[in-house]
Parts: sequence; structure tokens; C-alpha cells
Amino acid sequence: MEVAKNNGAIAFLGMLVFAIVVALLVIYLEILGIAVLFALPAGVAFFYWVMQKPSNALVLTLICAFFAIGAIRYISAIPLGLTVDFALILAIISAIFHTSIKTDFKKIKNSLMLVSVIWMGYNVAEIINPEARSMAAWFYAVRGTALYMILTVPLTLLYANKIKDLDRFINYILLFSFLASLWGLRQYFIGLDAAEIRWLDSGPRTTHVLFGNLRVFSFFSDAGQFGAGIAHAGLMAAILALGPFQIRTKLIYAVLSLLFFYLMILTGTRGSLIVPVGGAMAFLFATKNFKIMAGGLILLGAIFFFLKFTTIAQDNYQVRRMRSALDPNDASLNVRKENQKKFKSYLQNRPFGGGIGTSGSWGQRFSPGTFLAETPNDSWYVKIWAEMGVVGLSLHLTILLFIALMALLKIWKVKDEGLKQKLLALFAGYIGIIMASYGNPILGQMPTGIVIYMSWAYLYLAPDLDKELSERNF
Repeated sequence: MEVAKNNGAIAFLGMLVFAIVVALLVIYLEILGIAVLFALPAGVAFFYWVMQKPSNALVLTLICAFFAIGAIRYISAIPLGLTVDFALILAIISAIFHTSIKTDFKKIKNSLMLVSVIWMGYNVAEIINPEARSMAAWFYAVRGTALYMILTVPLTLLYANKIKDLDRFINYILLFSFLASLWGLRQYFIGLDAAEIRWLDSGPRTTHVLFGNLRVFSFFSDAGQFGAGIAHAGLMAAILALGPFQIRTKLIYAVLSLLFFYLMILTGTRGSLIVPVGGAMAFLFATKNFKIMAGGLILLGAIFFFLKFTTIAQDNYQVRRMRSALDPNDASLNVRKENQKKFKSYLQNRPFGGGIGTSGSWGQRFSPGTFLAETPNDSWYVKIWAEMGVVGLSLHLTILLFIALMALLKIWKVKDEGLKQKLLALFAGYIGIIMASYGNPILGQMPTGIVIYMSWAYLYLAPDLDKELSERNF
């Protein structure tokens, strides 16, 4: 009887506290407080879902990678740029405390994990680089150069390693890219909203509105990142459309591919053109089907001829912009070459570079006025070269090429044709991105970085995924 009274008292006290909290929210936050009340249950439920499985937290990571940077334009008071870090931390916590999943640590005993550790080790060693200017700069910048890689790769290998996880990964990339396309179409045909105009006026207008033409950027960090990202999705969709799937599925992939490539053109990002071109060449080589390879090369040759040697559709700004990518006398290209000569001179006696976080936006924030901060690198590889020297750049390129070679060898051994096509789409997308990263600092940016790191994991999981399908079909 006494226990019942105590439980009743506790329940009454809990309801009283809840009522007071509700009242305070409504009184002090007004409409926002009411919105919080309705959002709170959904937030709690979503958080509970995320913590159920590490793979769910990886989905949250992917969501944050796609949407967080664009959301900053609307909610600047919250550090949304750290949400990817937060999501990865949740994945680690979920992995530590989960009980329903048995962790098979054999899945991280591979060369992908080894090179990830080596690369992270080099980045950590850069802390003692005598040229480094700021520990804070290293902390912020290392997230994009190595930290996300060393966290995402093992988490995917260990906890999102099934066929259903691969399918979900691909579907999310295409879904989020579709939403980004709709957002981009709204920007181009309807116009920008107040937050986007405010963002342009803060500096990017000079690079995103050229001769009165908007370079569409959707909810990505900028037009360059959106161009490469949507081209990557377009290439994946095109390769999937050629796969051994149902006609309805192939048509959906084909339509998405056309839509994504159209948005790529609207971004006016010339460097993004290398994503489908380079990726398509990698796909054709990886298929080892010489008939398909010959047809694909003829098609690529026709596109090159159209852009390089004709003036068809020259009155269209986007076509002119793409065509200028093949002009060796382009002013922008010559400026980049001159900057690279300056970097070569500066780094001649600095084999380990100027320190992580000393160039680009982090350099301007933490070491303004320095050579590396004030000289645009305009390239992922020039950034690595500038910050980590020729030693770091050589190591980085070796790792990227090694992963590509190992992935190709694994794909060639896959027996299931549907799985092979999906892996070829990831492989081609990866090659396209690393080629395009020469022209723009793409690889370490969101969402491309997270997408590529997860792609690596699935390429390395190819034998396990193939075995899962063979056992399922047996």
C-alpha cells in the first residue's frame, strides 16, 4: 500500500515538473517553444532509433554530411558544421554499448584499415611540424583530411556490412541528390530565398554570379562542391541503369542520371566535367567488355569533339562554361598554374609542408596574412602539398591509387552480376572524384568525403557481400 502511494507521488511529481517545463517553454520561447514541444517527441524517437544500431548512426552521418552545411545559411547560431562529428561519435557510442550485434573484428583486418591508420598517423605527426602555426587550426582541418576517414571506414566495415546496408547507402545517395536537384532547380527557375541571397552577399557572389548567370549551388557548400557531387550521383545512376535490374528500376536510374547531369551543367563548374568522363573511362576499363568499352569511348570522343571543335549551342552560357574547361589559354587555368609555381618555390625546402590548417579558409582564420593562407590552392592535391609537403602528397596519392587497385581486383572476382554493377558504380564514382579533386578541393569536403570513405568500405567488402548473396540464393 505504501509502495503504491510512493509511486503515485512520484508520478504526480513528474507530471508537475513536465507541466512547469511546458509552461516555461511557451512563456519564454512563445511560438518557438510550442514548436519545440511538438518536435521533442519526434527528436527523442529519432535519437532512440539512431542509438539502436551503429548502422543507423552512419545513416545520420550521411544525412548530416548532405544537409548540415546548407542548413547553416538558415540557422547560423548552432554549429551545424560539427554535426558529422556528433553523428560519428553517436555511432561509436552505439557500437560500444550495443548488445544485439556481434562485432566481427576480422572485417577490419585488411589493407584499407592499414592505409587509413598510416594516413592518420602522418596527420598526427604533422602536429610537430615546425612550420605549423596553430594547434586549433590542426584540430579543425584534420577532420576533413584524415579523422572522418579513420572513423567512417571501420564503422562501415564492422556495422554496415550487409547487402541491405549497401543498397540503403546507394539509395540514400540518389535520394539526397534528387532532393538537392529539386532545390537547385528552384534556385535557377524560381529564384533564391533571403538566406541564400544573404550568403551570396557575404562574399561568394563574385564566384557564383558570372555575367548575370547564377551558378546553382543547392544546399551544398558552394557550386563547385555541388557540381562534383551531383556529377558523381549522375555517373552512379547511369552505370546502375546499365545493370541487370528490372526495366522499371533501370528507367528510374536513367531519368535520375539525366536530371543529375543537367544540374551539373547548371552549376557552371567546369572541373565537375571530369567526374563523369574520368569515371566512365574507369568503368569501361573495369568491365573488361571490349564492345562496351569501344562504344563508350566513341561516345566520350563525340562529347569531347562537340565541346572542343564545334561552336554548337555557343549562345548557351552553361555550354560556353563547359567548353572553356578544354581551353588551354583559359585565364582561370593560367592563374592556377602561376599559383602552383609559387607553391613550388615556397615548398622547395619544406618537405613536410606548412602544417595542417595553414592554407585555405582555415589558414585565413587562424594564420591570416601568411603566404599559404593568402595564396589560393584551388585543388585538393595542392592543399595536401601545401600543408603536408611533397612527402605527404606522395603518401596520399599512393594510398588513393592503392585503394583503387585493390578495389578493382576485388570487383573482378565478384560473381553476382547485380552486386558487381553496384560496386562498379561506386568504383567509377571514386575514380571520377579523385580525378576532379585536382581542379577543386573536393575529396575532403562534405558530403563527398563521407560518401567516398563509405564507398571504399563496400568495395573492400565485395567478397563478403558476394558470399552473402550466394548463400542466400543457395
